[in-house]
Amino acid sequence: MSRTLSTLFQPAVTRRPGAYVWRLVHNWAHRIARYHDRRTALKRLAELGDRELHDIGLTRGELEAAVHGFIAAPDRARM
Repeated sequence: MSRTLSTLFQPAVTRRPGAYVWRLVHNWAHRIARYHDRRTALKRLAELGDRELHDIGLTRGELEAAVHGFIAAPDRARM
């Protein structure tokens, strides 16, 4: 059962020529959607009162970091 290298691996020429451009546009659109989602989340969190923010464990100064995912969720065992 000997196989040649060409039967084991497809040559790179068979790739779609527009695949790179499609990936580039797809990533760009995905980043824009994530940016919009973060801005919406930040706006909604900013509308909350200080008491409500305290209930979820945030301060006004931590809103931007929380939206970007830099603040870990509080420990559920303590609740």
